[in-house]
Amino acid sequence: MGKKFKIEKDKEEKEKAVKLISITPNAEELIAYCARVSSKNQDNPKIQKLLEYCIDHEHWSVFESAFITIEINTSRAISAQILRHRSFTFQEFSQRYAEVPDFYTYEARRQDTKNRQKSIDDMDFKDKHWFTCAQDRVQTLSTFLYNEALDKGIAKEQARFLLPLSSKTKLYMTGNVRSWIHYVDLRCKWDTQKEHRDLALEIREIIKQQLPTIAKAVAWK
Repeated sequence: MGKKFKIEKDKEEKEKAVKLISITPNAEELIAYCARVSSKNQDNPKIQKLLEYCIDHEHWSVFESAFITIEINTSRAISAQILRHRSFTFQEFSQRYAEVPDFYTYEARRQDTKNRQKSIDDMDFKDKHWFTCAQDRVQTLSTFLYNEALDKGIAKEQARFLLPLSSKTKLYMTGNVRSWIHYVDLRCKWDTQKEHRDLALEIREIIKQQLPTIAKAVAWK
């Protein structure tokens, strides 16, 4: 009998939603060095104006010289959106090989009747509470049936079909700086689902810390 699949409600998350795993050493200096491939002054340590010029004139290819890998902890519903960014490479937690650790519980928001990509946080407490309870019922039943399937010897790759999209997952997202700039610019916009946008905003903060010159040039406040 395998380890039981448990739901832990209202527990503070130990893992961070996003975390820097790796970045090309001296990434900004490397990008500037590559951008000066045709210059006799390739080792010039002054890079700010050059990087600003490349961004202002959309010379994006030079930003493909450095790479960043970020760990993202989220649900299967949100990871499906992230995986659509095909200029990145991904490694995701596999429900075929490991038992799912837990679920996320999300808030209820009203569907915007004029924009299918937007939801509005103005629902009353009663309906929000109903949605939380509904998720709890689904997750509790899924947990019971999932564990029962495993106890019967059903393979994890089949038992996972009993799990909802709120199941926790972890993925490593690797891309060059050009891809990260465009991902952040796109997914920090208002029309991104809030749960995904919150992740993108945290990723932006990580990149701002690691690449301050570039962050300033792209006007990330």
